[in-house]
Amino acid sequence: MDDHYFTADPTVTFKRVPVTARVWGHELGVVSGSGVFAQGRLDIGTAVLFRETEPPSPGTFLDLGCGYGVIGLALAVAVPGARVWAVDVNARAVLLANENAAALGVTDRFTAVAPDGVPDEVAFDEVWSNPPIRVGKQALHDLLLTWLPRLAADGRAVMVVGRNLGADSLQRWLGEQGYPTSRLASAKGFRVLETRPS
Repeated sequence: MDDHYFTADPTVTFKRVPVTARVWGHELGVVSGSGVFAQGRLDIGTAVLFRETEPPSPGTFLDLGCGYGVIGLALAVAVPGARVWAVDVNARAVLLANENAAALGVTDRFTAVAPDGVPDEVAFDEVWSNPPIRVGKQALHDLLLTWLPRLAADGRAVMVVGRNLGADSLQRWLGEQGYPTSRLASAKGFRVLETRPS
């Protein structure tokens, strides 16, 4: 069976590939890798997410399904008061995200871990994500219902989802689960969604 970016321990030969991303006025020199989502590039959805949003106020943030860490790292670099947790089931992604944090000098405020590595008591002011839609609808729903309850009462989640990958149905489903969700932007076939606790 072929490896996917949501495979815990990919078997494909590990090759690091540099990526330069300009985000919110900052240039991020990071490293991606084989077996990790968007190897060698900033994917279109994440680029849309960055272009259609602004850095949030300082707080505690979660980069959910972090890949090589570009969303969480952008938060850490652009928001000096940020404390960022980044989670991914892919061990290579976690490794790369932490390596990238070290290269960018933000290891004091950025920690990438497997999902069970975030202490239970940590709550989040914001969750940012280009969620792993291709894990399947049920797995995606389970993922969101695991992490959205950890939002602060006045917190929010900001996600980018492809329109043809079910963004509109996901928006409706989130509302039905008690997480009212609005569309912040729509560009290049992607929706940027904002979800809040009810």
